[in-house]
Amino acid sequence: MKVGVLPVDSLHPNYALMKVSNYWKRQGAEVEFYTPFAHYDLVYASKIFTFTPDYPHPIVNADEVVRGGTGYDISSRLPTETEGGSPDYDLYFLDKRFALGFLTRGCPNACPWCVVPRKEGSARPYRDIEEIATDGRDHVTLMDNNVLASEYGLSQIEKIVKLGLYVDFNQNLDARLIDMEVARLLVRVKWRPYIRLSCDTAGSIPAVTRAWRCLRDAGYKGEILVCTLLTSDIIECLHRIETLRALDRRVSPFAQPYRDFGTNKEPPQWQKDMARWVNRKEIFRTTNFYDYAPRQGFRCSKYFNK
Repeated sequence: MKVGVLPVDSLHPNYALMKVSNYWKRQGAEVEFYTPFAHYDLVYASKIFTFTPDYPHPIVNADEVVRGGTGYDISSRLPTETEGGSPDYDLYFLDKRFALGFLTRGCPNACPWCVVPRKEGSARPYRDIEEIATDGRDHVTLMDNNVLASEYGLSQIEKIVKLGLYVDFNQNLDARLIDMEVARLLVRVKWRPYIRLSCDTAGSIPAVTRAWRCLRDAGYKGEILVCTLLTSDIIECLHRIETLRALDRRVSPFAQPYRDFGTNKEPPQWQKDMARWVNRKEIFRTTNFYDYAPRQGFRCSKYFNK
């Protein structure tokens, strides 16, 4: 049997397709990335985002095509026997020290821009770190949406510390849940490359500021990346970014234009310009947003003169 896997809209390792690959290889199938120049018994196409384009060509060289992922259907799920397995790291020829996974799934918050509560529900245990960091894989990327929201998540971080693993929680930590006790735990983690927080509304600023203060007082001297969602108010967004920048030189905002899950509406130009200004650090460190000129003959101060 020959199985093709097709990551429609991501250049990063696709966790679901890695699990699909592992499952079918255990059944004795040949698994490879889909190509239109071969014939397949089965093709799995995975689409993560609703706003990205679909695969542009008809898949006619397969006996069966399975489409999954939030980009196709928010309710889509891997079969239990596939979901329960490990990811196939050989599919992407990943470094032998790299591991990928979740300790928890879901989130208790109900942020209107986030699909996680609708897709996964509230926070719940999912895997033990020792099921993820296997075979000497000690550089671990964890995709939990709110690992701090449960005692299970905190106990798993304790175990990460004891195992001496290098970890990145790449979906950000909830700053509202970081007090001095949690900060002292986080400081003991070997971060790769830094701690990530989020600041998606003006109301989040006090929590992020408190978390920053706790982390610094607990002894964390590394970089703190703060993901900042760009919403409808340009002045409020700029205020958040400037407030974060003023905390200290090792706090680094990362701006993300808002994408509505239902409408897929293109972000306005000011969000694209602000994101580029923030995320291109050579620009961010040398000019303010008002003076930033993303195009010839245009300065961003014009956004405020309407």
